[in-house]
Amino acid sequence: MRRKAFPLLGLILTSLLPTRAGADHPLPFTPSYYPHEIRIQTVDPSAAAKLFATHSIHAYVGGDLWARGEVPAGMNHVDSLGSYLAVTFNTGSKAWGDRHTRCDSAGKLVRVLATEQGPYIFSPYPVTPFHMDYLQHFDLAESAKRQYGSRPDQSASGLSLKVRSRGKLAEKLVPLDWRGNGQGWDATVEEIDAQDLVSSARISLNGWLGPPWIKEGWFHAYLLLARSVTDESAKRDIDALYQRLVTGAYGGEAEQLTLERRLVSLLLGGCERIVVGYTVKREYFNDSDYAEGIENIAYDSQAGFASPIFIRTVKLKDYLWNGWLRLGVAGKHRAAWNPLSGFTDVQGRLIWSAVSDPAVIPAPYSASWVANRVTATLATGDSPSGGVEVPRDALIPEPGTGALRLVGEGRTAKAKVVYRVLASAFHDTTRMTVADVLYPFIFSYRWGVRHPQNRNEYDPSVESSTALMRDWLQGLRVVRVETEVKRFEEANVTYQVPVVEVYLKYALPDAQQTTAVAPPWSTLPWHLIVLMEEAVKRGVAAFSREEAERRGIGWLDLVRDRKAKERLASLVKDFARQGYVPSSLKGLVTVAESRARWAALRRFYEKHGHFLVTNGPYRLDRWSEGSAVLQAFRDFTYPLTMGAFDWYPVPRKAYVSTA
Repeated sequence: MRRKAFPLLGLILTSLLPTRAGADHPLPFTPSYYPHEIRIQTVDPSAAAKLFATHSIHAYVGGDLWARGEVPAGMNHVDSLGSYLAVTFNTGSKAWGDRHTRCDSAGKLVRVLATEQGPYIFSPYPVTPFHMDYLQHFDLAESAKRQYGSRPDQSASGLSLKVRSRGKLAEKLVPLDWRGNGQGWDATVEEIDAQDLVSSARISLNGWLGPPWIKEGWFHAYLLLARSVTDESAKRDIDALYQRLVTGAYGGEAEQLTLERRLVSLLLGGCERIVVGYTVKREYFNDSDYAEGIENIAYDSQAGFASPIFIRTVKLKDYLWNGWLRLGVAGKHRAAWNPLSGFTDVQGRLIWSAVSDPAVIPAPYSASWVANRVTATLATGDSPSGGVEVPRDALIPEPGTGALRLVGEGRTAKAKVVYRVLASAFHDTTRMTVADVLYPFIFSYRWGVRHPQNRNEYDPSVESSTALMRDWLQGLRVVRVETEVKRFEEANVTYQVPVVEVYLKYALPDAQQTTAVAPPWSTLPWHLIVLMEEAVKRGVAAFSREEAERRGIGWLDLVRDRKAKERLASLVKDFARQGYVPSSLKGLVTVAESRARWAALRRFYEKHGHFLVTNGPYRLDRWSEGSAVLQAFRDFTYPLTMGAFDWYPVPRKAYVSTA
C-alpha cells in the first residue's frame, strides 16, 4: 500500500513560500506537474502484463502487450503511428534498372502482400491518417488503393522474385517460395519504424527539438523514399521542391499544398521503393479503479507516450497534485545520458522529456508547435524591400569559434520573432540569465562548424542538429530583461523575463513552425555546457556515439559513467577556484558570478551524484540498471504549473461532412 504524500510535501512547499500561508489555505499554485515522483524502468513485454495486474506500473511505453490476446479489464490504450511496410527494389541489378519493369512487378507484389493477414493497414501511400496533412493527400491515397482493386489478385501470375525480409512483420508476410538462397536478391520487404525514420532529422540538442516540419506527412515521405530515387532528373526536381517547402518559397497555401502533393508523387513515381501500408503502435495504461488508475492522458499522434506532452498532463486518479507514477518501457537503455547528443533511445527520450524543458514542444495532434518556455510574436516585411531590417547591433556567432560578433549594416531578414523567455532556477539553485539564453547559439557555431585551429571542437552530430538554425539565423538581440510579479493572497512570486529579438532568413506560413526554428532558450545552465565542452576537448568522452566510436573514447554520460564523473568533478573544482569564464561570455558573466555557478554545480554533484542539471519540471533523483527515478522540481520560480496543458487530453475532432 502506498503511503500518502500530501502532508510531507505540503510542509516542504509551505516552507518555501516567500510570505505567510495559512494552514487551511491552498497554495497559490503548484510548480511543475501532477506526480511528485516518476519511476521509468525497462520491462520485458512478457513481464509487463504481470506488473499491470499487481498495479506495479501505470503505463507501458513502446509495445503492444495484448496484440494477440484478450485485453484485461481496466486497461485502456492510445494509438499512434508505428511503422511503415515498404518494398525496395535492387536497382543495382540490371534486371531492375528499368522503371516500367519495377512498377509492373511492384503492382503484382503489393497485390500479394495486401492479401496476407498481418497486423498492418494496407495503404500504398506514405502519408497516413496519423499525419496532419493527410486530408491534403486523401484523394491521392485513395487513388493509390484503387490501383490494386477492391479484391487484390493473389496469384501474382508471372511474378518471380528473390525477396529478402527485414523485421518481424516482413518475415511473416513474405512467402517461403519467394525467399532467395543468399546468392542474390530482387527486392527487400521491410518494416521501418516511424520514429527511427525521423531520428536522423530529430534535433536532440539541449532545448531544441525541430525541424519545424518533423511531423508533416510529406516530410516523412521524403525521408522514406528520397534516397532510393535513381533517376537524375527526378532527383533534381525532388530537391528543388523540397528546398521550396523548407524555406517557404511559394506564394500561398494553395501553392504550398500543390508542392507537397507533387513532391510525394515524384518520390513514388520511379517505383524504386514503394509503400505497402503502415502499422499502428498501441500503448496501454491502467484506467481501472480510482486507487490505481491514471487519467488526463495526452499523447503524441506519432511518438505516443514518449513525448513531452504526456509527462505534462498525466495524473493519478487518487491524487490531485501528488503521487508515484510508474512507467514501464520496452527495450533496454542503449544511449548515453547527455543532453547534447544523447538520450536517443525510447527510454532516453522519455527521461529527457521529463527532466528538460524545451522552448516549444510538438503539438500532440497536429504538425504545429506549442509554446512551453517562450512566447513569440512574429513580424514580416516591414522594410521598403519587403524584408525586415536587422539592427546593426544585433549579434551573430562566428562560425568555428562561437564568438559573438556585431551583424553590422545592411543585413535584412524575412522575419523578426520577438520572444519572451520565461526564466527560472536550475536544479543547482542558480538562476537563468542572458548568458544562458545566448550560450546554445555560441555552442552551435563552435561545435557545428569545422575550424582549422580547433580540431577537437567539432562534432558531426552537432553540425547536423544545428544546420537548420545556422542557415536561418540572421542575428539576435537581447532587448531588455523584464521583471514580472505574480501576486497571490499568500505570496508574491517574482520572475525575470528576457525579451529577445531573433531575425530569420526565411518564414513559413505556420507562424508556430517559424518560431520553432531558433528560439533563444537553454534548458541547461551555461556552466554545465562549458563543463561538457572541456571534457570533450580533453578526450574524456565525446558528445555523440558516432564521434565516440571514431575517436575510440566513451560516449559522454553525466550520470552513469563513474570515471567520467570523477574527471568532471575535478574540472569543476579547478574552474571554481579560477572563476573560469569562457572567452565567448566575457562581458556577460563576471568572475564572481562564475565562481558562484561552479560552486553550486559542485554542491549539486556532491549531493546527488550526477551532473544532469536542467531547469525542467523534474530532477533525476536516483537510478539503477534499467531504471530512473525523477522527483518534481517544485521551485517557485518555475513558471508552469499543473493544469497548464489540460486542454490536450480531450482534443477537438473534425469530421468530413461533404466533399
